[in-house]
Amino acid sequence: MRNTDWIDRGEYPFEPHYFETPAGRIHYVDEGEGAPVVMVHGTPTWSFLYRRLIKDLSRDHRVIAVDNLGFGLSDKPEGWSYLPEEHANNLAALIGALSLKDLVLVVHDFGGPVGLSYALERPANVKGLVLFNTWMWSLKDDPAAARASKLLGGPFGKFLYTRLNFSPRVLLKAAAGDRSKITKEVHRHYLAPFRNRRERVAPWVFARELMASGDWYERLWSRRHRIKEKPTLILWGMKDRAFKEGDLGRWKSLFSNSRVVEFPEAGHFVQEE
Repeated sequence: MRNTDWIDRGEYPFEPHYFETPAGRIHYVDEGEGAPVVMVHGTPTWSFLYRRLIKDLSRDHRVIAVDNLGFGLSDKPEGWSYLPEEHANNLAALIGALSLKDLVLVVHDFGGPVGLSYALERPANVKGLVLFNTWMWSLKDDPAAARASKLLGGPFGKFLYTRLNFSPRVLLKAAAGDRSKITKEVHRHYLAPFRNRRERVAPWVFARELMASGDWYERLWSRRHRIKEKPTLILWGMKDRAFKEGDLGRWKSLFSNSRVVEFPEAGHFVQEE
């Protein structure tokens, strides 16, 4: 059993739950009763990112917040692909195993394509959507994303990610609009899940798959009509250096029933800011 003594239980007081997959155990939070809300994180985060929302929403909802394989308190199996499409398959299996009906999906970062894949496959079972800074289309025409993926998804990036824990150590704070909001106490909760080189593979794969999974993202985007009428809340950090105002505009143009809340001083990790 993994040692979790490093978790501040005042910040993250939730009982652990686990779902067995052929590759390893997925940890998830399951709090409260009522209409289900499913929260999906990106990189290099885990369900800790949603802790405040879990506490508030679980007063009158059943809130499920998953840790993707390779992240947080989930297993970090060697030899698994860690491809976004495979994470999406795991999420669909978990939702099915928990028999969740008429759910609201909350997604952020890589959680966008991972979670929205479920909405596209099973739109009748998704009541609404909440989007933090994220995307669901090929990034091949985004020069900044191409440069980042080429650099960080290659051998040099693998060294940075697996030897130096670069993603949570450096990129997480760099992506904040106000770095002081990522306090030392909060920051250690993002560093601690990645104890050694073997456990740091998943964030590196995501860096590589910004571009390498482009065909899959494009297939998702080609089916966007299946979710365009879903009631959608978009919560967007306007100082995000990765997903910018043009990406927000793309989401605005898609949904016919949406509300947008812009946070002018927040960066990529809106939930922390």
